[in-house]
Amino acid sequence: MTLTDQLEDRLSNHDTVETLAEELQPVLRAALDYLPEGVVSALHGDPQGHPLHPALVHLPLGGWMVAALLDFLPGGDEQTERAADLALLLATIGAVPTIAAGWTDWSNTRRQARRTGLIHGTLGETAFLLSGASLLARHKGKRTLGKALSGAGLGAALVAGLLGGQLVYGHGIGVGATLSKRQG
Repeated sequence: MTLTDQLEDRLSNHDTVETLAEELQPVLRAALDYLPEGVVSALHGDPQGHPLHPALVHLPLGGWMVAALLDFLPGGDEQTERAADLALLLATIGAVPTIAAGWTDWSNTRRQARRTGLIHGTLGETAFLLSGASLLARHKGKRTLGKALSGAGLGAALVAGLLGGQLVYGHGIGVGATLSKRQG
């Protein structure tokens, strides 16, 4: 059993996570029923023939990493701060469709993949919210707080990415098919 398998088991093998997943998944499916079928299909990645979420995740994750590098670059100046803020802003905006595609896919997962996906998505949303809070702090001139918030957000995003990899490589979610049909 790999370290990632052990981490996944410790995080997702709980009755509380299963109960929450059982309650949230039907609510999400009902909400998706309000969207035009073409939107849901696009969020699943049907037109491309593969899930959209893994392709979209590169923008927020990459932007949050660039922002962190610029934030902690020795000898940073006002230009570097503006570049970090812009990278953080673009990444956070890019997280919106990434989150939408991820939750759309999660609506069709089952068993441990569903529990792991719930934690993965919650961590991704946490990263998004912390990044948004960082942008607000930076706007108000609280740069140190902004850096701490975006750093915590990046940490959450990295753990979410580790679990996302487990969903794909450990459970085969989205491998060879989009998640228009139930998997897991």
